[in-house]
Amino acid sequence: MIKTPERSWLADAIIWDNHACMPLRPDDRFLPQLERCRAAGQTAITLNIGFDLTRFDDNIRVLAHFRNFIDRHSDRYILIRTVEDILAAKRSGKLAICFDLEGTRALGDQLSMVEFFYDLGVRWMLMAYNLNNSVGGGCQDEDRGLTPFGRAVLDEMRRVGMVPCCSHTGWRTAMEVMEHVGGPVIFSHSNCHAVYVHPRNIPDELIKACAATGGVVGINGDSAFLQPDRDLAQEMFRHIDHVVQMVGPDHVGLGLDYVYDMSEFDDFIGAHPDTWPPEKGYGGPVTFLEPERIPAVVDAMVAHGYPQEAVRKIVGANHLRVASAVWK
Repeated sequence: MIKTPERSWLADAIIWDNHACMPLRPDDRFLPQLERCRAAGQTAITLNIGFDLTRFDDNIRVLAHFRNFIDRHSDRYILIRTVEDILAAKRSGKLAICFDLEGTRALGDQLSMVEFFYDLGVRWMLMAYNLNNSVGGGCQDEDRGLTPFGRAVLDEMRRVGMVPCCSHTGWRTAMEVMEHVGGPVIFSHSNCHAVYVHPRNIPDELIKACAATGGVVGINGDSAFLQPDRDLAQEMFRHIDHVVQMVGPDHVGLGLDYVYDMSEFDDFIGAHPDTWPPEKGYGGPVTFLEPERIPAVVDAMVAHGYPQEAVRKIVGANHLRVASAVWK
């Protein structure tokens, strides 16, 4: 019989999934599933409110709905405004929630929108989502690099305290972002190209550059970027370990990218083959590591000799450190 690892030492750890995908529509059908995350022991979660293919008015409606849901269930959830809200959630057994934007098209080329979204709880934003936009290049497109407007957006993000993210972003643009920012840059939900070849996964040079900024690579649980038909917890560990062996445990975290409504996910992919081209590794059956299986990822780290302090960093403390350094 295989003995289940004892995890009581994780009771005081911050566990933070830095990217999750609730349906991008203002209704409550799936939001009660947030209770799965709280029941599984998570402290914080970052919910996507839109990406470069969604309309601005839909982004605002979804954001308003998410905030309203949190307020209506304040016995279980806390809207994150400061790092202290995450620590308060840990003390009270609640789930702390903030938001992200996958791409900059929601700005409408208007710099003041950065502060607008930050004030509403958006704590990180992608530069581009697979395809090029006015800020820079996407990872599925001909990447021409960071634009002058992109540099202005990064300067404004730094001013207000929003974390720059380079997941889904072209490799050249991502490197130019890290060269420009002068502070922590994250890959919220990106895996390692050296472990599994896919254009959405990032090369070692970007992982090293991210670490040099003080940033974090969040490993996701999407089978398309791991290894189809394998145990997702073990596959996630392979990517975590690749980062750890290269830059240490201070620069890797969790960004599961878990999709709560697969029908919406399938509809998006079917309607936009240019964004998710089948010839580049999309279109097949996809599964995601569930939030309840974070302990299985922890077990893999423990089984491979990771010390407790390193595991605590990876499951949440690294994200907390970046938030403490960047948020205003």
